[in-house]
Amino acid sequence: MNPPRRNGQSAGSASPALPSPTAGEQAHHDKLMQRLREELAAAGGAIAFDRFMELALYAPGLGYYVAGARKFGEHGDFITAPELGSLFARCVARPCQSLLAGLGGGDILEAGAGSGALAADLLLELESLGQLPERYLILELGAELRARQSETIKRRAPHVFGRVHWLDDLPANFRGMVLANEVLDAMPVTRFRVTPNGVNELYVAWENQGLVWQEQPAGASLRARVEPLGLAADYTSEINLRAEAWVRRVADSLKQGVMLLIDYGFPRAEFYHPQRAQGTLMCHYRHHAHDDPLRHAGLQDITAHMDFTAIAEAGVDAGLTLLGYTSQAAFLLGCGLDRIMAASDPDDVRAHLALTQQVKKLTLPHEMGELFKVLALGRGVREPLPGFTLQDRRARL
Repeated sequence: MNPPRRNGQSAGSASPALPSPTAGEQAHHDKLMQRLREELAAAGGAIAFDRFMELALYAPGLGYYVAGARKFGEHGDFITAPELGSLFARCVARPCQSLLAGLGGGDILEAGAGSGALAADLLLELESLGQLPERYLILELGAELRARQSETIKRRAPHVFGRVHWLDDLPANFRGMVLANEVLDAMPVTRFRVTPNGVNELYVAWENQGLVWQEQPAGASLRARVEPLGLAADYTSEINLRAEAWVRRVADSLKQGVMLLIDYGFPRAEFYHPQRAQGTLMCHYRHHAHDDPLRHAGLQDITAHMDFTAIAEAGVDAGLTLLGYTSQAAFLLGCGLDRIMAASDPDDVRAHLALTQQVKKLTLPHEMGELFKVLALGRGVREPLPGFTLQDRRARL
């Protein structure tokens, strides 16, 4: 990843070539840029990067996740694990089954349900296991994504659609499983750079007809988080304060159950490794990955890897128990992926090959298997949770 350009440097000067937006996309981008310029003017010329990221992704009617363009799958900008096929959901169903059985019932709450593929396949698998949730709740703020999720579930699992309900906010006194697959990485992050004179926070401004980076001395709270890390001068990275706050909010709403977080990231010692001195921020536009969030605002995904140590600390500080932490590959194998594969029909060559391709993508170290991690936090439940018995990495946090 290239370092952010210093004050007055515009977007795009050192980034790779990307596909050109269509006329409709360009018009959408221009509308969001106008919204951003209004925000910048009201703020005196610059806004903190986390606010820019919030507007680029979630500005009502204009942000990447709340506008109408397709995001997931081959025709979108990226592919998530549930989009590869049903294997991921069938594995995730095992800890859900175990938890719901142990609680004597309960609900599943999925935050940010994407296209609805995970919800549909998970409900079908739980039905086959005899452990459907009382309700399948989806926390999704975007109307377009809600509509797409509804269509997917109605088409693939129409007979259980009546259990699905959409929420505008976290419920109180929740009992059951909270699922967040690739949710935390899309929460706005605070960016910083260490200088010989102290810690600076990164801002976004408008100059010479384009968005540019600016730096301002960090406030006391950000300095208190960055300075103990002992980072060298010119080290640039992120802190996901909003993800930590979200975990605490979920903890407040969780009466009994488990929060299962699946995302890409590292423990703190690896996240702030000297070789990762330019941070983890990444953008995705039509399956092209690049590191310039100031390009194509509103048209591209913007993400950052997770500091899983910080996420675990947020949950434990909020009264939850750390139940498990491992790689996605170890988690899926611990959920019985090998047994699911063994039960497939090898004579159905096409179906067996499709499953094999899913296994490779989900578990190989150079694919999703090692970069993606799974973290479980809970209240009022016992260990071990299926998925964490094969490999326990909690000591690495």
